[in-house]
Formats: sequence, C-alpha cells, structure tokens
Amino acid sequence: MTTKVTLMGWPRQFYQEGGGHPQLFYKVHGDLAQGIKLQPQKYRTAGLPQGVEVSTLTRAEAEAPFAFGLDAPFSDRIAADAPQVLEDARNASHCLMLRGVIEDPNSLNYWRDVVGFLTCLLDQGGVAICDPYKLDWWTPDEWRAKAFEPNGPEPKAHVVILVSDDEKNPGKYWIHTRGLIKFGRPDLSIRGVTDDLVAPAEDVCNRFIDLSAAGGVVNDGQPLKMASWPAGWGCCHGGDFDDPDFNNVHMEIRPV
Repeated sequence: MTTKVTLMGWPRQFYQEGGGHPQLFYKVHGDLAQGIKLQPQKYRTAGLPQGVEVSTLTRAEAEAPFAFGLDAPFSDRIAADAPQVLEDARNASHCLMLRGVIEDPNSLNYWRDVVGFLTCLLDQGGVAICDPYKLDWWTPDEWRAKAFEPNGPEPKAHVVILVSDDEKNPGKYWIHTRGLIKFGRPDLSIRGVTDDLVAPAEDVCNRFIDLSAAGGVVNDGQPLKMASWPAGWGCCHGGDFDDPDFNNVHMEIRPV
C-alpha cells in the first residue's frame, strides 16, 4: 500500500507570468556510492522537480567536473571559515551534480523540493555543497541552519550581495547580486554608489531579492522609489546569460 505524502506548499505571493525560468546548478561532494534513499516527509520534498537531473561522478571518471569549484573564487570563504570541510570536499570519492531549468513556476514548490533533496544528500554521505551561482560552498551545518530548518524559501540566504570598487566610477562602489537565476529573475547591479548609499543599496537589493523570489516582475524603466534613495533612478533591463559577472541577465539600477 502506498502512503500519500502531503507537503506544505511554498507560494509565490507576487507571481506574474513571463518573468523567467529558474536555472539550478549545485554540486555535492561526499561518499555517495550507495545511492539515495529519499524520505519525502522527513525532507519535505516530492523529489526532483521536472526539468532537473542529477549525475554522480567519481574523481577518476571526470576530473575536471570534480575539481570545478574547489579553487578561487568559489572556495575563498569556506577556506577561511571551514577549511576542514573544504579539505573533505577535495578528498571525497564522489560528487553529484544537480542541474536543470524549471518552466516559469507559479509557486516555489520546486525550490522546497530541491532544498529537501540536497539536505537528504548531506545526511547520506555528502560533506559539502558547491553553489556556483553564489560563488560559494555550504557546509552541512550552514545548509541545515539557513536553508532547511527555517522551512521556507529564505531567498536572501541563497543570493549574495557583492560590494566592490567601481572601475567605471573611481572612488565609488559597485553593488551587485548573484543567484537570482535560481528564482528565474534578473540579478541586480548598482554602479556609482557613494559611501553614504552603500547600506541603502544593500537594502534595495534585499527588497528586490524578496520580491523576485516571490514571483514579482519589475518593468523596464520603472522608477525606484525608496525614502532612503535619491530621486531620479530607475530599473533598466540588460545583459545576457553569458555575462560572467552574473551568469544571468541583470537589471541595472541607475539614474534615468
């Protein structure tokens, strides 16, 4: 007799059709030779969503894919914060690659399912998760605490906000995100940010991250209206998926 599993849905409260197709890419290192015993109720997952596939590789079978992500810039943070986890990933016998495209979903159930699936892998031999779109690795403890245990989408945990010198505007900063491709929405770019606007720019990014994950769509040319931000700035779409700064299209927030 088959027991039906009922899972809590993860809605997209502001979903608008046509926003884009989420693209996923994760790599899990560990001892994964025994296969995956998925427990849907325990891991809050209905399994891999349609459009997502996994492949398991050994170091000998595929040296280049196995090594991907073990060097900078992906490994910079984990090398400093959790060097033993990075070493365990380097020495792992297997890696599992999860990749796919989800067709413009009107809920985040696909995301719930992938979060649960990856958590299951950590409980069954995985030692670390490579998150290429975020330019980072997750330790098992980080993933459980920030991705799985909250039992919600937690989009800001899966998107990084980067702050760097703006080579196009000397003396100012460039604030941009990576990772919104996981929710099928453009990443964000704000150039020419002065010292006093760094914190407001990060607030702008966080608001757009939540809106994007919830399915919102920002129209090209839409004005940016925030009390902490100067008037006269707007949202302009551009870029392509081959741009290495984002691996995604992006939305430039700039004076218009």
